[in-house]
Amino acid sequence: MFRSKKKPQPGIEQTKLATLIAQDITLTGDLEYADGLRLDGRVRGKVASKAGAKTLLVLSERGAIEGNVHGYDIVVNGRIQGDVIADHFVELQSNAHVVGNIYYQQLQMDCGASVDGKLTKRDPGAQGEAPGLLLDAPEFEVLPRE
Repeated sequence: MFRSKKKPQPGIEQTKLATLIAQDITLTGDLEYADGLRLDGRVRGKVASKAGAKTLLVLSERGAIEGNVHGYDIVVNGRIQGDVIADHFVELQSNAHVVGNIYYQQLQMDCGASVDGKLTKRDPGAQGEAPGLLLDAPEFEVLPRE
């Protein structure tokens, strides 16, 4: 008989959220997480998952990150000023606003989400940093349009 080769289904693989940063919290400095992180507050610095871990980052509509972001699965419904690197999946929900480039293997973008930057599909074998991108690159200042 015929053997079917099923493609892996797109979507989030990691569903565990072990940590919550509440909306009244502002962190200044780099943040490293394992498992899952829900961010309702604000982070000024790099947000990166533990190397090699299948992690989940959920940025709520109340959350904001000013810095580069790296993770396995990333769900954005808030604001990011910096580049986003996903080893697997990025979901941009309707209130998402990203000012920076997004590197992904799988991407889902809802109506209303916006990106000021490039969308770049990564090879399935690529882990860690995107080609030519350093997570420690200096942050940039985004000026409002006049």
